Amino acid sequence: MTQQLIPFISQLALTEQLLWLERLNTLISQSMAAQHDSYKSSFNVVLADSLSTLEKSRCEIAIVANPDPTTLADFPQLVWVQSLWAGVERLIAEIPSPSFKIVRLIDPCLAQTMADAVVAWSYYLHRDMPRYLSQQRSQQWQQHTVALTSERTIGILGLGELGQASAAKLRLNGFNVLGWSRTKKSIDNLTCFSGADGLEKVCSESDIVVVLLPLTQQTLGLINQGLFSKMKPTAGLINFARGKIVHHDDLITALDENLLSHAVLDVFAQEPLPQDNILWQHPNITVLPHISAPTNRESACEIVKHNILEYCLTGKIPPSVDFHQGY
Repeated sequence: MTQQLIPFISQLALTEQLLWLERLNTLISQSMAAQHDSYKSSFNVVLADSLSTLEKSRCEIAIVANPDPTTLADFPQLVWVQSLWAGVERLIAEIPSPSFKIVRLIDPCLAQTMADAVVAWSYYLHRDMPRYLSQQRSQQWQQHTVALTSERTIGILGLGELGQASAAKLRLNGFNVLGWSRTKKSIDNLTCFSGADGLEKVCSESDIVVVLLPLTQQTLGLINQGLFSKMKPTAGLINFARGKIVHHDDLITALDENLLSHAVLDVFAQEPLPQDNILWQHPNITVLPHISAPTNRESACEIVKHNILEYCLTGKIPPSVDFHQGY
């Protein structure tokens, strides 16, 4: 049996990379031992920096987690790359015409983690938590009317795996939910819109707008002054997608002019968010350190193991990114 080396290419801390390697290799070896006669090759996931130039030239598969895209040029025979993140826009932007396929992590666990975050922070806005935090700081004791979830409409922008899971969990909590996607979709028990007119309609009718779109040329700066002007002045915004989808200067202007009430931001054009950035101090912005849906190592390793061994058995590459669409 021949051995194939799979480089792990990442800018994560070395201790974290080693945890990924240990779990991936354990799962792969266990599965291969259970079906020993089925495989002609064995696999060993290794740190990219540990490979010689000759070894790098023979790699067909790479696993990446927030890599420097330029390092992939050191592996000229790559057939496909497995990302441990759902978002791959940096790879797409900096390697516009790769010779290999890029496979996003499609993990039901990730979708449920995101759905939990969407529900949690929707309640944060629904139950006026920012207002009560402000009152606490000024030692002000004042109660406000509590609306029912059935009286709130939440608009989900982006109806991929994350958006659909979030919409379903919001409905379970009694919220009215509208969905928007760039192209037309039909989803059971969800009122869906598409196109420019549909986007304006969802934003204008929603009490909370949740952004779960991929970052593409079409979504860059999509949430801007034009949309803020259509929103309810009492509405809130949650961005759990990518920072560049929301035009932050327009957002600050909209908040200052009372075009909307509050924004919860978990993603930014530059991360970590610089300490001198105005977003930190704005009274109507909640800043989160990109924690809405972290990759779960256990479930992700199971999916990556399955993809690698399926490729070994059948030569079939998992569904990969459409570079024209950007996701």
